[in-house]
Amino acid sequence: MARIRSFKALRPAPDLAEKVASVPYDVVNTKEARALAADNEQSFLHVIRPDIDLPDTIDTYDDRVYQKAQENFDKLKAAGCFVEEDSPALYIYRLRMDGRDQIGIAGCCMVDEYDNDTIKKHEFTRKAKEDDRVRHMLTLNAHAGPVLLTYRRTEALAERIAAETKGTPIYDFTAPDGVQHTVWRCTDSAAIEQAFKEVPALYIADGHHRAAGASRVKAEMLKQGKNDPEAEYNSFLTVVFPSDQLKIFAYNKYVADLNAKTPEVFLKELEEIFDVAETDAKDPAGKGSFNMYLEGKWYSLSIKDPEIDTYDPVTELDLYQFQIKLLEPVLELLDQRKSNRIDFEGGLGSSQKLEKRVDHDGGVAFTFYPVSVEELMKVSDAGMVMPPKSTWFAPKLRSGLLIHTFG
Repeated sequence: MARIRSFKALRPAPDLAEKVASVPYDVVNTKEARALAADNEQSFLHVIRPDIDLPDTIDTYDDRVYQKAQENFDKLKAAGCFVEEDSPALYIYRLRMDGRDQIGIAGCCMVDEYDNDTIKKHEFTRKAKEDDRVRHMLTLNAHAGPVLLTYRRTEALAERIAAETKGTPIYDFTAPDGVQHTVWRCTDSAAIEQAFKEVPALYIADGHHRAAGASRVKAEMLKQGKNDPEAEYNSFLTVVFPSDQLKIFAYNKYVADLNAKTPEVFLKELEEIFDVAETDAKDPAGKGSFNMYLEGKWYSLSIKDPEIDTYDPVTELDLYQFQIKLLEPVLELLDQRKSNRIDFEGGLGSSQKLEKRVDHDGGVAFTFYPVSVEELMKVSDAGMVMPPKSTWFAPKLRSGLLIHTFG
């Protein structure tokens, strides 16, 4: 049984929500974040990407970065940008993109359930990124960005959510990327918490490093001799959506070289493993193949003899077949998480971006048919992990709309 609990949110003053709310910290680089926050001192990017207010010569993980995060957070609070709720509550958070609604519950889920796999994972984390999130959380005494979770829909929760969205929202605005963000404060949080008990398990969709960081924050509190089961550090900020509303986009890949092979030799090797054909399509039409862009041409690569283990759902993924049949044996790229030869581009328009990159820098690009949410949950249920950068969820939650403090 999974749990969700109400919390006293720190949130923007209603008239400032649109200016404060920002994209997540991990979808933009320093240059992009700096441009988004230009002429907006109230942007939450100053808190979650404080490097934008420091010289480029300072390392991303320098002490001064976290000090600046604290300074900027304190500055926004002192300026009256935030209000703190008088009492705990849950919230309903609706995302609307291209006419499609995604409606979730914003609240706190339990660290213990992350630790015991009631909250299930589908990817490995990197220690450096975990360390960064832990330091950021401990510096601010807050979870500044939510973890996106999913669950298999229940009618009881669907009814409660529908009832809550009939009221007047506390926020309703359309961000510059065209996504509408609407938030309601629940009038009967206890009823939602009760209905949530029908959910047997939760699945991390996006935010593995934030969830792992929250677990380590609790461990640090226990190490310091704190052991209050009701303390806020026992939980972390989440928004939980039913799986039938989530949409995964492809996470495509760029490889900077052909492993010292000529394009002709490279293509010949691929023809021994895949059915290779030129195509006008940038993206594959369905499972069982992926597309490749090389020297100004797109190719379809159909998997001839997939190596599938019926007891291992990871092997059913096209990304796995790509990894074991092309990336590792042909390009000799053995660790996607560490190699600087590979890069990733996710979401709408990613194939066009990769095409331009290959035209400009050389190398080769690959596009994939998106993984389904059911495939993600199947892998998670088996206690396994997907290949790196398998999923790109959109639309993205905004950071700074709801903040969970634990200090």
